[in-house]
Amino acid sequence: MTTAPERITDLYPTRGATEVAVPRQDPVVWSDPDVTGPITAGALADYERDGFLAIDQLITPDEVSVYRAELERLISDPGLRADERSIIEPQSQEIRTVFEVHKISEVFAGLVRDPRVVGRARQILGSDVYVHQSRVNVKPGFGASGFYWHSDFETWHAEDGLPNMRTVSVSIALTQNYDTNGGLMIMPGSHKTFLGCAGETPRDNYKKSLQMQDAGTPSDEALVKFADAHGIKLFTGQAGSATWFDCNCMHGSGDNITPYPRSNVFIVFNSVENTAVEPFAAPIRRPEFIGARDFTPVR
Repeated sequence: MTTAPERITDLYPTRGATEVAVPRQDPVVWSDPDVTGPITAGALADYERDGFLAIDQLITPDEVSVYRAELERLISDPGLRADERSIIEPQSQEIRTVFEVHKISEVFAGLVRDPRVVGRARQILGSDVYVHQSRVNVKPGFGASGFYWHSDFETWHAEDGLPNMRTVSVSIALTQNYDTNGGLMIMPGSHKTFLGCAGETPRDNYKKSLQMQDAGTPSDEALVKFADAHGIKLFTGQAGSATWFDCNCMHGSGDNITPYPRSNVFIVFNSVENTAVEPFAAPIRRPEFIGARDFTPVR
């Protein structure tokens, strides 16, 4: 396991006395234009403009069945339920998230190493990559709660110490994403502006934020400006579809009050040239199962 370097210049101040919006200081696509990969030049340009890339079928129906069976095995394991890496839905008391699945499950570890997955991450980030975070999300029907609007990078910068916006996430659907069952929403183009949020980070904030976001939440006024400027895109699709999105996209999801569950695998790839330092706006680091300190490249 490698160790984190010392703190460096903070390009994106946040969690101060006031909310401040500043232009992005980093590229969106880090690879050279002539570098080939699984993403076409046109799709890569769309990703640079919008901050996301939707793929109708990243994995096959047969593969979906394998991953869904593994998901069911994990959430049915009493030992894993008691593990701190499992987050429990407050109302239903069902598991809503299991973190670090690429270390818990060889099945999901194989998905992380799949060239269709890690190859796209390398192409976007222009380097080898490691897993900053992985998890399976279970959003059962009849009342599973959503996540309020936020930028992942704001949290990963403030609480995990990621210096630059050189991180990409992929959400792979294991169930159908309808327009009614609490799907992912992104404001296209919002990744070009960093919103530094107001308010200090409480100690051990992660224990609360994993169930309900509070610190690092934008104001209503800022969200109105962002939504008016960028609009809102809701992602739907069959099981096996995937959405890649930049770490600084303003995004969120609604509650799922339908009978239809929404489950997905969520993998965050970070460049090995952007490894975490000490948190920029938090008293202590979050646990390693949420923000990795093992920077070993995915092979």
